[in-house]
Amino acid sequence: MRVLIVHAHPDNKSFNAALTQSAIEQLTADGHDVQLSDLYAMKFKAVLDEDDFEQRNNVEQFHVAHEQTYAVEVGAQAADVTAEQEKVMWADLIIFQFPLWWFGMPAILKGWVDRVWARGFAYYTGRKYDTGMLRGKLGLICVTTGTSADTYAPDGIDGSLFDTLWPINNGVFRYTGCDVVEPYFVFMPAKMSDSEREEALSGWRAKLHNIDNEPRLQFHADTDYGDNDRLKPGVIAKSGFQHNA
Repeated sequence: MRVLIVHAHPDNKSFNAALTQSAIEQLTADGHDVQLSDLYAMKFKAVLDEDDFEQRNNVEQFHVAHEQTYAVEVGAQAADVTAEQEKVMWADLIIFQFPLWWFGMPAILKGWVDRVWARGFAYYTGRKYDTGMLRGKLGLICVTTGTSADTYAPDGIDGSLFDTLWPINNGVFRYTGCDVVEPYFVFMPAKMSDSEREEALSGWRAKLHNIDNEPRLQFHADTDYGDNDRLKPGVIAKSGFQHNA
């Protein structure tokens, strides 16, 4: 398997860095090929703007989706975007490694998605979800938190962590056609003992070692939706944020 790890933490001595290093070691030992995009080390440009396009389709108005589509078609994307897209196309499994900041990804990783997951590359009209342009690939989140597992329980003050990650699992991975592996959570590594941290690293290595058999998140198939893109009457909502009206 070919694996791309997109790592988003500014400290190379962080527990996120330890998780990434453990992943590289385990995957390599298991015979997989691994590429790493360490976004902070790369000083990856996080802001999508007009400088991303070497050639414009419309110089009068900056319509992002139209410019992305045009740039993909004519090969006029920024070089760093093209390089990351080549890694994505190479990969069978894409891992997002990050700390949960304000209930989401660090800005540098969100910017990576904004720029790399371009219209015409990752999705297009009629090419979403079951027909997404990255269909056949796997997506996987490994995330650390600053608060406890209890706060992220379904009845916790912060709400279910599975629901918190729905915009990424569904809106980034599944939207573009990827199947999604159940995420790996490490709660409050800063408060862990050394033995607890090692246990967390061992659990991550075990998950990756068994990646072919790890559970996938459940998403409704396109056939479960009506022409209005709402679940058909009688279909019970089973995915993330979705609820029956």
